[in-house]
Amino acid sequence: MELYRVPVQIVPRPGILDPQGAAVVGALKTLGFASVVDVRIGRFLTVDVDADSAEAATLIVQRMCEKLLANPVIEDFALEAPRVQPRGKS
Repeated sequence: MELYRVPVQIVPRPGILDPQGAAVVGALKTLGFASVVDVRIGRFLTVDVDADSAEAATLIVQRMCEKLLANPVIEDFALEAPRVQPRGKS
């Protein structure tokens, strides 16, 4: 078994109101960034799991997202490729 670190991005689904993103759009326009169209504010997580393979680590973290980490009604999530982590390192 190896320790894998799986990066996860969670963002509001398209069409879901994102007041933080709207506030950032307004601030960017005020600062002269007129070309900004939309900003979505989400969360970035890293999850360390023990697994037999990168594929198993991905499936474990996917289930975590489906059951707890992301709200399936209003959020989408994307997993990045797992990376083997040395034990005892953060």
